[in-house]
Amino acid sequence: MLPLDKLDNIVARHEEIQFQLQTASGTEIAELSREFSELEEVVSKIIEYQKILADIEATTSLRADPELKQLAEDELTQLNISLISISNQLQVALLPKDQDANRSAIIEIRAGTGGDEAALFAGDLYRLYERYSQEKGWLFEFLNSSPNDMGGFREISAQLSGKGVFARLKFESGVHRVQRVPFTEASGRIHTSAATVAVLPKPNEVEVQIASSDLRIDTMRASGSGGQHVNTTDSAVRITHIPTGISVLSSEKSQHRNRDIAMNVLKARLFEMERNRVDAERSAARKAQVGSGDRSERIRTYNFPQGRITDHRIKLTLFNLKRFMEGDIDEMIDALISADRANQLAKVVE
Repeated sequence: MLPLDKLDNIVARHEEIQFQLQTASGTEIAELSREFSELEEVVSKIIEYQKILADIEATTSLRADPELKQLAEDELTQLNISLISISNQLQVALLPKDQDANRSAIIEIRAGTGGDEAALFAGDLYRLYERYSQEKGWLFEFLNSSPNDMGGFREISAQLSGKGVFARLKFESGVHRVQRVPFTEASGRIHTSAATVAVLPKPNEVEVQIASSDLRIDTMRASGSGGQHVNTTDSAVRITHIPTGISVLSSEKSQHRNRDIAMNVLKARLFEMERNRVDAERSAARKAQVGSGDRSERIRTYNFPQGRITDHRIKLTLFNLKRFMEGDIDEMIDALISADRANQLAKVVE
């Protein structure tokens, strides 16, 4: 049984907003309209839930009549089935909404332990998310990279834009471990290396305001892999946010583009820092989630010799590694979202 007093409060708030909208003006209308819209689905399901409860109560009273008892029993069976269905729908509707779910995202991938093999794996992960974005019809824009001599990347980042980007990818943040035989390994010995992934929701322009006095901007010559790739102009840009010490370097060919990239990434990191601060204050809710998004948390192992991927948070192992690395990751993402929803549902009735 869902808490009826909580449901009554939601309906009352919906009615209160409807009344306030009649006299509201300016920005107040936008805020009230947004809240009204968010409550609309929940309230419709609450009304349906309350109606079924009332019908059950009325039908139960008919069982005392011998002539109506069987009819009442049959009706109660159907009503209880409907009650279970609407209860499940209502519990999902009552889940706290992630306000950042439909944002664009910046994804940063860094080689971890494992030297050149870790850098190669970072490149593999980048291509995995690029292919997944193509499958989803999202816009995938390369931002910046720091390649190594073996064709891998010490760091590489991109911006993803489209419907539900952050909602689908937010559980990818963390340490991704790979077990495979490097092509440089003559003896066939399996190596273990890792790369870290950070998925940052991209803030709107007005959400992160940075005073120019809080920034230090340095230009320098971009490093490259040698030969024709060496940058001979001071086009690389490093922006440091003095209050937090966060520093972002972009080293593509255009200094103007590097400034834009570095500022966008800096704003995303500051926005994520604030999200983490708020999450920390809601420790109970944080513990109920599948993962904290902490990039130091080992979340997944890619075992190439056995062709399997294991997500350690939900103890799920898939044996489709080849397809997975080609961007076929919906099964894993759907399982992570379902697990997170189940964890949150357990708290709805508390």
